[in-house]
Amino acid sequence: MEAFFYNECFPRSNRYDAQWIAKNQMGPNALWLAEWLMEKFELSPGMRVLDMGCGRAISSIFLAKEYDVKVFAADLWIAAGDNWVRVQEANLENRVFPIHAEAHALPFAEGFFDAIVSFDSYSYYGTDDLYLSYIIRFLKPGGKIGIVVPGLQSELTGSPPEHLLKAQSNGKVFWEPDCYTFHSAQWWRRHWEKSGSVKMELADTMVDGWRHWARHEYAMEASGYGIFPSDEETLLEDAGQNLALVRVIGQRIVSEDSARTLRGPDPHVWEPAFMNVCARLMSSRGK
Repeated sequence: MEAFFYNECFPRSNRYDAQWIAKNQMGPNALWLAEWLMEKFELSPGMRVLDMGCGRAISSIFLAKEYDVKVFAADLWIAAGDNWVRVQEANLENRVFPIHAEAHALPFAEGFFDAIVSFDSYSYYGTDDLYLSYIIRFLKPGGKIGIVVPGLQSELTGSPPEHLLKAQSNGKVFWEPDCYTFHSAQWWRRHWEKSGSVKMELADTMVDGWRHWARHEYAMEASGYGIFPSDEETLLEDAGQNLALVRVIGQRIVSEDSARTLRGPDPHVWEPAFMNVCARLMSSRGK
C-alpha cells in the first residue's frame, strides 16, 4: 500500500503510514495539500493554528508534528471525540485540540490564532461575501490565513463541459451542485481583496494538480478504503483543462478597525440569527 500513496513531490507526507492516510481521507490527499500550502506559508514552533474543517484531523496531526505548532482541529461532521482518539494515538494530546464547531459559529476569542488554515473545506462556506471578514476576526492582526481547495483553471462561462457531466464507467458523475463552489485562483484573489480584510500574498494553482488529484483517487480505490466512487476517470479525461487545486494566502491587515475588533466588536451580522437557528435545530434533534 505504501507505493499507492508515495509521491516524490511531497517528501514529508511520505513519512506517514499509508494505511492511516487511506483510512482517514475525506477528499484530495489532505497531507499533500497541507505540505503544498506550507511551501509558501511559514509556521513557527508554538504558534496557535486553527485548522478549519479538518475532517478526521490528519492535517492537524501533520502540522503539529512537522512544524511543532498547537493546532485547534475544528470540524462539524466528524465528532471531536473521534478525532481525539486519533490525536491520542499520535501522542499529540498537548498539541492538537479537537473542537466540534460550525464554520459560522466559532467558539474562539477574537485575535486568538497566529494562523488559520483550511484544506478541502473552505469553498463550502467561504464563497460567501461576508465569511472572510468573519473568520479573520479570530486571527491576530498581521497573522496569516491560507487555504487549499479544489477549483478551476478559469471561471466557467456557461454550463460545465460535457465530460464533467457524463457518468464514468463506475456510474459516478463528477459535477454535482456543490461543484459550483469551485473557482479559479483569480476569482479567489478578487474575492478576498474586496473584503478589505487581508493583504493578498498569493493565489495560484498547483502545477500538475490534476495529476496529483487523479493519483490520489487511484490510490484510494486501490487501497480499498475509498468511501466515495473514484473520480480518476474524469480527472484524467479533463487533464487539467478545467479542474485544478487552488492555493490562497492572505495576511490580516493591521488597522484601527482590527485593534477595535480585539477590544470587543459588535456581533457579526450572522451571530444572533445563526445561533438562534442552531438552538432550534439542536432542540428539535433532541426531541
